[in-house]
Amino acid sequence: MMDWLHFLIFTVILFGFVISGVLFFIWYERRGLGRFQIRPGPNRAGPFGLLQPIADAVKVLLKEDLVPALADKPVHFLAPLVAFVPAMAVFAVIPFGDDALLADLNIGILYIMAVSSVVVIGIFMAGWASSNKYSLLGAMRTIAQEVSYEIPLVLSILGAVMLAGSLSLNEIVKAQNVPFIFLQPLGFLIYITAAMAEINRTPFDLLEADSEIIAGFQTEYSGMKFGLFYLTEYAETLSVSAIASTLFLGGWAGPFLPGFMWLIIKILAVFTLIMWVRATFPRLRIDQVMAFGWKFLLPLALLNLLLTAILVLTGLSDQLWLAIPLNFGLAAALIFLMSRQFRTGGGHAFS
Repeated sequence: MMDWLHFLIFTVILFGFVISGVLFFIWYERRGLGRFQIRPGPNRAGPFGLLQPIADAVKVLLKEDLVPALADKPVHFLAPLVAFVPAMAVFAVIPFGDDALLADLNIGILYIMAVSSVVVIGIFMAGWASSNKYSLLGAMRTIAQEVSYEIPLVLSILGAVMLAGSLSLNEIVKAQNVPFIFLQPLGFLIYITAAMAEINRTPFDLLEADSEIIAGFQTEYSGMKFGLFYLTEYAETLSVSAIASTLFLGGWAGPFLPGFMWLIIKILAVFTLIMWVRATFPRLRIDQVMAFGWKFLLPLALLNLLLTAILVLTGLSDQLWLAIPLNFGLAAALIFLMSRQFRTGGGHAFS
């Protein structure tokens, strides 16, 4: 009985946290981008434009739901749900405090990797069911990008797993006497970069451009179905920020404030970093994106994993006074050496 009560309470808390977090991120990003681009941003609906996400949601809900005549209607209907539900399910293993989580799985990292991969199926369903060759091509391009960056993303996470000796996110937080970002600076950078490519954030957002009238696999979606894909993108951004905070920034651990407050502060810090990248870096071409993933990020992730294994096996990872400067030095040297071998100009890589 208590297990069911625990399940119901945490399910309601997680649902409220994700929905409110997504609405806040939408407002925060629009205001932040306004600051970066020297313009006001949303400032009419409510104080400081705080009601703008609510107004946007009402507008999306009131729009007509259009379905192409030749579309596979059941698959077209299910695709947004197949993409959105896994983005929510990831939060089941994110700890908000000491043992304060929905399910403390001893394979928490594997669960996250498995569940988050299901989003790809929803994207392909949307592209295939729309009866539109541009949607299908957009879906295939998105899937190729997500599959390519899945490998360096998993390898970057394995560094934190090796240091903690556990796949449970709760145990990984408890193992961080110092945040793992000091022992895995390269792993953190690889994770953030690969994760931004996985969720189609700038500079990897090749799904659509301002000068185009199509939006990849979403072209034939409108109304609430499009709204679900939009929510999925921000829910994935929230989950990426939460996972990065848990694996590399100490999760809920911190002095004075309650654990969930520390986690929220760290999530907001990671999201601000992602927003800063969006406001600063230009888009890459699709060939540059694929080359960057396979020829730069993947070798870098393998080298980082190899060096982490050596540090753990030799016991140097426990000598913080030596391990921290050594990890930062190795990260800088590897990035410098790999960047000397990598070129993206003119559509050629590894000149």
